Amino acid sequence: MADFDPAFDKMIRNEGGFKLTNIAGDRGGQTYAGIARNAHPDWPGWRFVDAGDLTQVELTQSVRDFYRREFWNRIGGDAIVHQTIAETLFDFAVNAGSGTAAKLAQIVVGVVPDGGIGPRTLAALNGCDPELFALKYALAKVSRYAEICNRDRTQSKFLLGWINRTLKELT
Repeated sequence: MADFDPAFDKMIRNEGGFKLTNIAGDRGGQTYAGIARNAHPDWPGWRFVDAGDLTQVELTQSVRDFYRREFWNRIGGDAIVHQTIAETLFDFAVNAGSGTAAKLAQIVVGVVPDGGIGPRTLAALNGCDPELFALKYALAKVSRYAEICNRDRTQSKFLLGWINRTLKELT
């Protein structure tokens, strides 16, 4: 079964590490370790961030717990056999939301895309070739990113970063 720890380590590097950012045009607003305040205003770690105490062990643990609960568990990470599949699905769930990540994965493996990782989706994910899945999933993600930018040109400034993040997973 897939292991959360290496998946988390890769994802947090993609999110820029344990840093506080506020990038103009980013719909998430202020973020810490990739956790967007606009999307997750009740995250317990904000009390450390707001106090300016970014070195707390509790803050680091709060980040890990958040990603496990909000993304890893929602994609069924512990039930996915192939680490490669779990990592790419997890990373995209963090970037685009677990429902979107699940729907794209379901399309790639040929099950009904309902946005939930249930027994049929898990069986399909666990039965496919991980390298082939990663390639097809990367293409689906790039296509989705292009659609976002075609609908809203203000998001185009993020396209290269999204593509680079996707391609990094293939190396």
